[in-house]
Amino acid sequence: MSAPRVEVNLGKIRENVMEITHRLNAIGVEVTAVTKAVCRHPEIAQVLLDGGAVSLAESRLKNVRNLRETGILCPVTLIRTPMLSEASEIVQLCETSYNTEISVIKALAAEARKRALVHNIILMVNMGDNREGILPEHVAKIANQVTKISNVKLTGIGTNFACLSNVAPTHEQMLALSKIAKEVELSCGLAIQIVSGGSSSSLPYILSKKNASRVNNLRLGEAILLGVDPVTGAHISKMHTDAFTLIAEVIETSFDPTLIKLGLHSPALETHCMISNRSDVARLILALGYQDTDVSGLSMPSGVTLMGGTSDHVIIHADGLYLKLGSEIKFQMNYKALMHAMAAPDVDIHVLHT
Repeated sequence: MSAPRVEVNLGKIRENVMEITHRLNAIGVEVTAVTKAVCRHPEIAQVLLDGGAVSLAESRLKNVRNLRETGILCPVTLIRTPMLSEASEIVQLCETSYNTEISVIKALAAEARKRALVHNIILMVNMGDNREGILPEHVAKIANQVTKISNVKLTGIGTNFACLSNVAPTHEQMLALSKIAKEVELSCGLAIQIVSGGSSSSLPYILSKKNASRVNNLRLGEAILLGVDPVTGAHISKMHTDAFTLIAEVIETSFDPTLIKLGLHSPALETHCMISNRSDVARLILALGYQDTDVSGLSMPSGVTLMGGTSDHVIIHADGLYLKLGSEIKFQMNYKALMHAMAAPDVDIHVLHT
């Protein structure tokens, strides 16, 4: 089997999404599964739907196009603010989009009019993360404008947390989002169908007993795929953290007793590392690099120390692991490393149907 490759355990992903949708559905919250980290792989998308997600969300139209071409017919939401240049294809491929610009909404409406369609609009509200969004005091005004445009329908509001700031939402922020939803309803004379309270970083709050918000939807990717809280990195109970495994091949081995000082240029790694002068510690080079994944986002197996990486190589020390040339070594990944690996053209994807 070729390497580098990502082995994907569909059974563990299915169990993860079933577990989280069961918990959330019990409190009136639906799951929109975010597939951007597993681009080009409709089997994974189908498992997310089979496990209980009501729809899928994507940030790039190329991925949506691939899902449609492989037979995924469920509702798909574009969660990155649409580009004007893509308005026509957005309306063709996606039922819903998250928006912040009235000029873009008008362009989407014009394209929907050509096709005799109605495109759903969810307005993104900036609740403090500052990645994107309309300021809270302007949401009702923008919402009113949207309701007057034909061939688009205002179906909800949404927000984002812990993307730029890496700060989880607070009780006050969630209540403020609920208040905005109420203000929009009173101003526009309509019922807001969707109040999307963020992504995986919002999950701990929504599952807590103190949740008193109107949030009825979460956009979940990392929590389902990796079973962790993206803010703290903590394991979410009853979730699998090893549904994805990155496997690399050893292309050079040595037991060099010479002490070498490495100057590492990546700020994510130590400034200097010392290669041990113990003759029983192997120095291994793997056929894997920054072109394939975010090396700093790999979890090292027991006994293995990451020494550094280049575009094409990863150098590790293996204490007590006697791996010969051609051997394979397995890594778990964080969300950033997973996204890079799944999109890398030279990384094969091997799906395990378990």
